[in-house]
Amino acid sequence: MAESGPAASPGGTVHPGGIVGVLAVGGIVAAFMQTLVVPLIAQLPRLLDTTASNATWVVTATLLASAVAMPMIGRLGDLFGKRRMLLACMVPLIAGSVVCALSSSLIPMVVGRGMQGVGMGMIPLGISALRDLLPPEKLGSSIALLSSSMGIGGAFGLPLAAVIAENTSWRVLFWGSAALSALVAVLIFFLVPATPVQARGRFDAVGAVGLGAGLVCLLLGVSKGADWGWASGTTIGLFAATVVVLLAWGWWELRIRDPLVDLRVTARPQVLLTNAASVVVGFSMYAQALIVPQLLQLPEATGYGLGQSMVAAGLWMVPSGLVMMAVSPLGARLSAARGPKVTLAAGSLVIAIGYGSSTVLLGAAWGLMIVTAICGMGVGLAYGAMPALIMGAVPQSETASANSFNTLMRSVGTSVSAAVVGVVLSQLTIDLSGHVLPSENGFRAGLLIGSGVALLAAIIALTIPGRGRAVRPAAKHAAPAGEQATFKA
Repeated sequence: MAESGPAASPGGTVHPGGIVGVLAVGGIVAAFMQTLVVPLIAQLPRLLDTTASNATWVVTATLLASAVAMPMIGRLGDLFGKRRMLLACMVPLIAGSVVCALSSSLIPMVVGRGMQGVGMGMIPLGISALRDLLPPEKLGSSIALLSSSMGIGGAFGLPLAAVIAENTSWRVLFWGSAALSALVAVLIFFLVPATPVQARGRFDAVGAVGLGAGLVCLLLGVSKGADWGWASGTTIGLFAATVVVLLAWGWWELRIRDPLVDLRVTARPQVLLTNAASVVVGFSMYAQALIVPQLLQLPEATGYGLGQSMVAAGLWMVPSGLVMMAVSPLGARLSAARGPKVTLAAGSLVIAIGYGSSTVLLGAAWGLMIVTAICGMGVGLAYGAMPALIMGAVPQSETASANSFNTLMRSVGTSVSAAVVGVVLSQLTIDLSGHVLPSENGFRAGLLIGSGVALLAAIIALTIPGRGRAVRPAAKHAAPAGEQATFKA
């Protein structure tokens, strides 16, 4: 069974470069949604006529929606076709952007941001589709590039959003994201071929509700715990509910024929340890993304702040995205030669080195640029290796759901990182003219934690059995008449 749609370009030939380009741009656009509102955070209470505490839901909604939606979208991609679900992901991405552009109050803005979060599911879907659509010699480098698109989108998105927000209406940000998303949808429709549908069975609606409820409780507790108080009844209740709901969900998944997430496959050492490393890498990657922009923008009167504007701070971080993109093919070659587990361990070590370099580079904007560039190099290597490890260990019929679950693990790591770094910075502070600001010791402690966690990720990666099998190309499937495709470099 194949999903409907063009099997090839108009000339009857599938162009791998076009497929990878479209999916990579789509991933960058989806990731851009995460940093889209960062320049607006201080203005949101005024723009939406709400409190600063309530305005944080504009960020939290995207996080929760993407985490809940990714496993479901991945499973639907295996059941009904990855191209079909890629197009389906673009609908909430476009609609959410339009809702946000038209919003003047908190609730519609939060709804729109949640819809934008659902669109993040296209990144693991696109990675999985590459296994079906590309010739073997192009698979490794393409997976690495597409996997790093999350970091690339974030690195480029921040300065672009800041420039637009400072020079035009904030609504232009959302109208622009709607237009970009619509363009990506058109490109997917015309340039990405249909893929064979290999999974059989039903969609596990009960499992989807259970996992979604567990993730909401976990991520809500982690992301809002600092505001509500870590010892508050609400926070403790959410964490207790997380344990109960996820245990019940696991019991259900092990007893039905067509689970949302095959926990037996997930328990395989290569998959389990890769997912564990993904949580830790996500943590280490996000720590510097939280700390460096603050250091760049804090006033020079602190003695360690660099007094940069939001736009300038974003521009200083752009090289990290360029480095991430540049090292993707190098990571693919290393994975082909030594195995993706070596690439994952090497990437984690590079991240640790980047954090370590901050001990001597913290006092200048160019020094922080080097820190983020080194960390970006490590993230590019690590993010490219993780889907290769996952797809090398799961059945062809479960690539999308397994990749989505792996991406979810990265998101859990970033959420925990935000909570931990937030606690550290809130405990180590100074008073500047009546304003409480994170201290230099607080920033150094956060960077040291990031380095230690990156080293832990390298240790976990090295425990993955064997060399860590690289992703195997999909077997050739007979397509319906008129849907045969040839590859052209």
